[in-house]
Amino acid sequence: MTQASARHILVSTEEKCNELKTAIEGGADFAEVARENSSCPSSRDGGNLGTFGRGQMVKEFDEVVFSAPVNVVQGPVKTQFGYHLVEVTSRQD
Repeated sequence: MTQASARHILVSTEEKCNELKTAIEGGADFAEVARENSSCPSSRDGGNLGTFGRGQMVKEFDEVVFSAPVNVVQGPVKTQFGYHLVEVTSRQD
């Protein structure tokens, strides 16, 4: 089974998500931005979600994690929880 590791930032609006993505693409540290802005408890660990398999996350999130290039920030990804920036940190079959 394919496993992936990822980190994310969860915010309530698409505008805020885009603003944070621009900051990260401009050189801001993903983990620091997560700690300061994400509403997910994972923010304490820089947005790190650990390792998980297909189907363990909500569908929209799962699709990005198992298709996006590694180490490239993706988003905004809209789910029932809000808007996410997602970075796949590793993936192995």
